[in-house]
Amino acid sequence: MAKAQGAQLFVSRLSSYITTKEFKALFSRFGVVTDAKLITDPKTQRPKGFGFITFQSEDDAQKALKTMDGRIVNGRLIFVEVAKSRSPGTDASP
Repeated sequence: MAKAQGAQLFVSRLSSYITTKEFKALFSRFGVVTDAKLITDPKTQRPKGFGFITFQSEDDAQKALKTMDGRIVNGRLIFVEVAKSRSPGTDASP
């Protein structure tokens, strides 16, 4: 089953000390979170400051986006936007 368009959010400028559990809890108040993934540095295993949060419902994702974008969390101004899906075969490098 494909994910609903807009049910996954990209969150940037997170603290490098946030845990996956804290990240998920931060967004769980808006609805059912089906996945919370922090991107980590391969050497240090600490979060790089951004991640993806996936909601069961697109409506819940939109509520979270509107409420959390531009909020201060753990002393940092975070940004939340709808995650863009990559086309198969595309490369992130220039």
